[in-house]
Amino acid sequence: MGGLALLAKDRGFTVTGSDRNIYPPMSTQLADSAIGLTDGYDAAQLEPSPDCVVVGNALSRGNAAVEAMLSAGLDYTSGPEWLARHVLRQRWVLAVSGTHGKTSTASMLAWILDFAGLDPGFLIGGVPVNFGVSARLGSGKYFVIEADEYDSAFFDKRSKFIHYRPSTLIINNLEYDHADIFPDLAAIENQFHHLVRCVPATGAIIRGESDAIDRVLARGVWTPVHSITQHSASTHRDVSTEGCSWRSLSAQANQLEIRSPDGETARLAWQLMGEHNAWNATAAISAAQHIGVPLKKCVEALSDFTGIKRRLELLGKPGGIAVYDDFAHHPTAIETTLAALRAAEPKGKLVAVVEPRSNTMRMGQHRDQLAPSAEAADHVFWYQPAELNWDLAAVVESHAGQRVFSDVEQIIETVAQLVEPGDSVVVMSNGGFDSLHDRLCERLDVESPQ
Repeated sequence: MGGLALLAKDRGFTVTGSDRNIYPPMSTQLADSAIGLTDGYDAAQLEPSPDCVVVGNALSRGNAAVEAMLSAGLDYTSGPEWLARHVLRQRWVLAVSGTHGKTSTASMLAWILDFAGLDPGFLIGGVPVNFGVSARLGSGKYFVIEADEYDSAFFDKRSKFIHYRPSTLIINNLEYDHADIFPDLAAIENQFHHLVRCVPATGAIIRGESDAIDRVLARGVWTPVHSITQHSASTHRDVSTEGCSWRSLSAQANQLEIRSPDGETARLAWQLMGEHNAWNATAAISAAQHIGVPLKKCVEALSDFTGIKRRLELLGKPGGIAVYDDFAHHPTAIETTLAALRAAEPKGKLVAVVEPRSNTMRMGQHRDQLAPSAEAADHVFWYQPAELNWDLAAVVESHAGQRVFSDVEQIIETVAQLVEPGDSVVVMSNGGFDSLHDRLCERLDVESPQ
């Protein structure tokens, strides 16, 4: 929604908005763009009456602003529908979907297109460091969007990505998530089937290896399929007779080798780490080449790619201790992130501080996978907020090195007493986490020798 506000202002609209407990980096972006922001929701925010109210999917009936909007008969729409009508029409949309890696892959893709001189527009659920903003209109033909399967609004329960009508679609992976709106994986697959039906035959679908994606495409595909595989062998079943295969080979530390369908190979040296980012990069390159960007130019662009805020972002090294911030929202994301850090920093202790904050994790849907997902870390400190209605301690008690806390300050003190120069700490949450990241850095900086 913050990104939509930036795009609306760039389109020439006067924009104000409301939210609750907003935090950086989005709060900073809105302030820098002089977009008025009100904390909380009440009827007075709709006076004088706006020409249009764009309603986020976090709001529902009973919300004071929503009730005032309906009673006054104001014009309203969902964020995805507003975007489709005012921004995406007449653009070639490149949509990045899947359970994991959407933000990273979309950021890489937008940067490749920008580096190639195409001046793309984009809307991303994070802030790519190379751009410094999460959204812009761009003057070119192409628009890159992070395509989420979450519902559009309280009055439109279709997935957001149905509105985007992409010509190039990436489906990176597909697992069960969003337990607050989807009863099972089959329900999510159904939404992806609807998305696939919208991609034209002149476009491309770029897919990862997943049984769930197999099932989606087996229900019907009318578009050439390009497959992403890792290493030298593919295990997926390609349902397209017109498809081709991109391969991510020998990803080690900050090195990556990529092979195109015609056998061209390119080596990439960059700042990111991990097999998951190798996969994301390969998908982004495949999408970029589909619209004509040469492999060499793609690799050259990614060599200058510096990452995304809150995606394994290095905040600093106070006292010689590396502190990272990561937007963890799912056990698979926790596992891949910690595996990447462990491989990159094999000597020092690896400490993970995790807040299970997503709706799905708070509902306990992934409770049995949480502790195993963090086993790459030497120490794991879980935060259990008061509103979590299941016992996190009972889930992790049998896993060595894992503890549960209900007080953020106690976590900070425990970490500060444990770590020493050469260690790494990664704070994992998809929320503000009571500013634990900054407070920990300040604490470690105070403890460091003068």
